[in-house]
Amino acid sequence: MSTLVRLGYVAMSVQLQNASPSQTMTFAQFQRIQNREAAISKLERISISNLENCLRLLKHNVWSEVEFFRLSSKLIPLANHPEISDWNYMNALKPVILEIRQFLERNPMRVDFHPDHFVVLNSTNKDILKHSLETLQMHKKLLKGMGILPKNRCVLHVGGAYNDKEKALEQFIHNWGLVPHSIQEMIMLENDDTTFSVQDALYLCEKLNIPLIFDLHHHQANHENPDWTEYWSRIVATWEQEKLPLKMHISSPKSSKDFRAHADYINAEEFYQFLQSISGTIPQIDCMIEAKQKDAALFQLMNDLKTYERIEIVNGSTFIVK
Repeated sequence: MSTLVRLGYVAMSVQLQNASPSQTMTFAQFQRIQNREAAISKLERISISNLENCLRLLKHNVWSEVEFFRLSSKLIPLANHPEISDWNYMNALKPVILEIRQFLERNPMRVDFHPDHFVVLNSTNKDILKHSLETLQMHKKLLKGMGILPKNRCVLHVGGAYNDKEKALEQFIHNWGLVPHSIQEMIMLENDDTTFSVQDALYLCEKLNIPLIFDLHHHQANHENPDWTEYWSRIVATWEQEKLPLKMHISSPKSSKDFRAHADYINAEEFYQFLQSISGTIPQIDCMIEAKQKDAALFQLMNDLKTYERIEIVNGSTFIVK
């Protein structure tokens, strides 16, 4: 039995120069421009530049044989700011979004988002929940504009513990009933490194029918039971009804002292040991690399894995583990 493994990286390339998809503009900067039309025009120029750089990154991925990529959630600054609610950003950015759509139609790859930490679905604060849902709506609009089916495209953490973890988990379940079905379908939940463990995330995923993104590094930092294999069949089961392959996050600790921080690269030996444990349990797994060196970390890991005899390289980012 073997498993196909596809590697991806996050949002930015260290190999492409001047290709940031996350250039920003604060509301304070927006307000300093006295002419509102000029301010919106600048906002549109920044957004277009971000989207053009996103397209450059997608082209870089095709050239590098990378078929899995996390889009930046900062593509459109101030998209949901209440003071600029009259800005029809999707209309203004339509030509470049269409270009991305056409490129992805010609060059299919798995792309998704990991919205920022302020997107919290278990908050008791109605304004925070409202803003979180608006931000997820923005992600949905972008996905649809790019011709990507929104299902299972947004990774979220469970949220805050608010001094009572059990209550916070139940608050997530309560708030889930307030989330529109079209947004619910987008969500995948991830175990985090400080509060909500794999066991906590599984509780919600199994109850609410949400796929679980297993983060191995987070599990090592935050767990009830250190042996992740105890949870593996349950993790796999959360993906059984989904069309996309099971997805996980991989990263390595920066140091034993700074264990939660991400290292520049991935520890190939540790990853290989993990792969040996899961080989044959699923036909395919997509592993998102969260490392400081972004795409360079992916290429380095592929290079490192070539030396292992039970690895068969398929292309620049994909291999079979036997």
